Amino acid sequence: MPKKRSGGGLSTTQQAAKFLGVSVLAGAVLAGIALPAVGALGLVAKGSVESFDELPANLKTPPLSQRTSILDANGHQIASVYSRDRTVVPLKSISPYLQKAIVAIEDSRFYEHGAVDLKGILRALNKNAQSGGVSQGASTLTQQYVKNVFIEEAGDDPTKVAEATQQTLGRKIRELKYAIQVEEELGKKKILENYLNITFFGEQAYGVEAASQRYFSQHAKDLTLPQAALLAGIVQSPTFYDPMNEPEQATERRNVVLERMAELGDVSQAEADAAKKTPLGLKATQPKNGCITATKGASFFCKYVEKVFLGDPVFGRTREERAKIWNQGGLTIRTTLEPQAQESVQESLKDHVYKSDKVAAAATLVEPGTGKILAMGQSKPYGYGKNETEINYSVGSDRGGSNFGFPTGSTFKPFVAAAALEQGRPPTQEYSSPYQMEYPSPVQTCDGKQWVNTESARLENESESEHGPYRLQEAMAKSVNTYFVQMISDIGLCPVMKMTDGLHVVQGNGDRLPQVPAIALGSKGISPLTMASAYAAFASRGMYCTPVAIESITQKVGDQQKSLEVPKSTCSRAMSEKTADTINTLLQGVIDSGTGQAAGLKDRDNAGKTGTTDSRKNAWFVGYTPTLSGAVWVGSATQKVEMTDITIGGRYHAQVYGGDTPGPIWKDAMAGALEGKDSGNFHTVHLPNDKKDGDEGDGDGNGNDNGGDDNGNGDGGGFIGGFLNGGTGDGGNGGPAPTVSFPDNLFQGQGNGGHGNGTGGRR
Repeated sequence: MPKKRSGGGLSTTQQAAKFLGVSVLAGAVLAGIALPAVGALGLVAKGSVESFDELPANLKTPPLSQRTSILDANGHQIASVYSRDRTVVPLKSISPYLQKAIVAIEDSRFYEHGAVDLKGILRALNKNAQSGGVSQGASTLTQQYVKNVFIEEAGDDPTKVAEATQQTLGRKIRELKYAIQVEEELGKKKILENYLNITFFGEQAYGVEAASQRYFSQHAKDLTLPQAALLAGIVQSPTFYDPMNEPEQATERRNVVLERMAELGDVSQAEADAAKKTPLGLKATQPKNGCITATKGASFFCKYVEKVFLGDPVFGRTREERAKIWNQGGLTIRTTLEPQAQESVQESLKDHVYKSDKVAAAATLVEPGTGKILAMGQSKPYGYGKNETEINYSVGSDRGGSNFGFPTGSTFKPFVAAAALEQGRPPTQEYSSPYQMEYPSPVQTCDGKQWVNTESARLENESESEHGPYRLQEAMAKSVNTYFVQMISDIGLCPVMKMTDGLHVVQGNGDRLPQVPAIALGSKGISPLTMASAYAAFASRGMYCTPVAIESITQKVGDQQKSLEVPKSTCSRAMSEKTADTINTLLQGVIDSGTGQAAGLKDRDNAGKTGTTDSRKNAWFVGYTPTLSGAVWVGSATQKVEMTDITIGGRYHAQVYGGDTPGPIWKDAMAGALEGKDSGNFHTVHLPNDKKDGDEGDGDGNGNDNGGDDNGNGDGGGFIGGFLNGGTGDGGNGGPAPTVSFPDNLFQGQGNGGHGNGTGGRR
C-alpha cells in the first residue's frame, strides 16, 4: 500500500489514483461501457460506476438569487435589497473579452471536449505529480457550473455549503453525471452564460454584471481587455486575488490571464503586453444592500414593504414560502411612495425635531379613496447607532412598529362624534361639560353588559375655564374632555366600537380597543398609519380604504419576467356621507378657531384635530384635505419623557400641545406634498350656532345657577348632575382630580389591559 506523506496528505501515487479513477469513470460513462476491474484502481472505478447509476437523472437547478429593486410611484429606485448581489444578463450583454478570458484561464479546451476533459485531467495529473502537490485542477467549466449550482442551492446554510464544496470522490461523481446532462441539454454558449451569472467574484458580487459594477462601476458588456482579465483571474480565489485589498496579487493574476489569452490566440501578444502595463483602474461602487440605504429617508417605508411581503398570504401560504421568494429576489417592486410627499415629510421632520432630541416624531400621509401610502418618515433615522432606531413608529407591531402604538389623546374624539351622529344625535347636541367630573356610570357595552365606574375614576378638562354647557362644534374646537365622555355615556360604547371597527382603528398590537369610556380621550395606543387611514375616510365622505404600499411586482426568473399578485386596498362604507360631511365641518372649526390654528393651511380646504395625553408624553395632530390625510406623532417611544420644560428642534416649550409641535410639522409636510396640486373642496353642512334664550351658562337651563357641589358639578335636575338636560355651576373645585397614568413599560410589551381610565384627551 502506498505510504502517506508526512502531514497526513495523500501521496503523489494516491493523488494519481484518485485523478485517474475519476478519469476512467468519466471515460466509461461517456463511452457508455463498463470497464473490467483491474487491481485496486479497477475496483474503485467499478464501485464508482455503480454509485453513479444510482444518482437521480436530472439536476434540479434553483433560480439564481438576484437583487430586488424597490421603486417609488414614479419608477425611481428607493433601495436595492438582496441576499446575493446578482443581476442575471444574457451572453450578448457580456464583453467578448471576458468570455474569452474566463475560458482561457479556467478551461481552454471548453469548446473541444465534452462534460469531462480527459486530456485536461491527464495534463493536470502530470503537473501535480511533478510538483508533488495539487498545482493544477482539472474541472471543466461545466463541472464548475454544476458545483456552483450545488452551492446556490445550499443558500446560507453552512452545513449544506460545506457538503456542496467538500473535496470527495462522491461529490466529483455527482458533478460528472450532472455535467453530462447539462452538456446535452444546454450547449456550450448557454453553459458559459450560466457560469458567468452564477460565479462568485468576491466583494459580495455574484455574476459578472454585479462584479463589473462593483469594481468598475460599469456594465459587463463594456469591460475592456485588462478589466476582463482582472475579473477572470479573481474566480480562482476571490479573497487572495481581491483587487481592493490585494492589488499586487490581483495584478499578477490578471497578467497571467492576459498571457494565457495571447498563447491561445485570443489576443495578440502586443495587445496582451500593452494591457499588462495598464493600472488596475478600479472605480469601485460600495455595496448598497437593504432598506438602510434607501433614498429620501424612505428606509422605514422600505422596511414596511418588506414586512408586508413577508406577512401577506397573497405572496405565499406560509412565511417560509414568502421568505424563499423574497430571498430569491429578482423582484421589481413598484410602490405607492410619492417622491414629492416623501421629501416634504422628511424636510418637515428635520426642521422641527432633531434626531438628538429626547423625543421623536413620526409622520404618515395617505391618499383618501385609495388607501395609498404616499409618505412615511420619522425624525430618528433607520439604523443601529446612537439616535437611530429599527422601530417604525408609524406602524403597528406586525409591520415593525412599537408593541402598542401610542395613546392618541383628543384625536380620538372625532370617532366618538361620528358614532353619535350615526346614532341620530344632532350636530347641535349639548352636554353640561363640567370642568371635572367622575366618569358617568353605568355605560352600555356591546355584549349587553355595563361598564361601571367602581373606582370612582375622574377626569378633567385642560383648564378650569373650560366648563359648559357646550354644543358639539364648540366642544370639538376646544377639545373639551368632559363633553365627549358624556357623549359616549349617552350613546353607549357599542356605537363607538362599531365606528372604530369600520375605520379599522385597532391598538398597535392589532387588538381591538377595550370597551371603556376612557377611549373617548385616546387612552389607548394606536399607530399614525392607522390614524391617517381612519381620518382619510372623513375626507372621502365616509368610505374607508385599507392602506396599501405596493402597486405592482414583477419577478425575473432567469431571462423570463412574470407578474405577481399584490395586496389590493379594499374600500367599504364606514359612515354616511352626511356624517362625514358634518365631521369635516366640525374639524374645519378646529383649524379655523380652535386648538389647531397653528396647523391650518391657508390656501386650501383642510381640517384636523389636536391631541395631547397625560403628563404630555404624547402629542398628535391628525388632519386632511379632500385629497390627502396625514398623522403626526411626537413623543418618547419608551413613554418616559414628559414634554414640559423641553427643547425640541431647537425651540423651547414650557408645555407641548398637539397644536404647537406636531401641528406645524403636519402643516409643512402637507404644504410641500400638495404644492402645485389642486386638492378640491370639502362637502360641508350648516351648523347653527345660536342658542336658546337663557341657555348660556345656566346649570338648570333657566338661567339660574344652582351653585354646585365641591366637584364643580351643577345639580340642574338632570341625570348625574345635569349632564343630559342641565348645566354646571361654577361651584367649588374641591381638591385636585386624580389622573391615571400609563406604566413606563407599556411600550415594551408588558402593559396590562386595565380599565383604561385616564384623562388623556387634552388639547
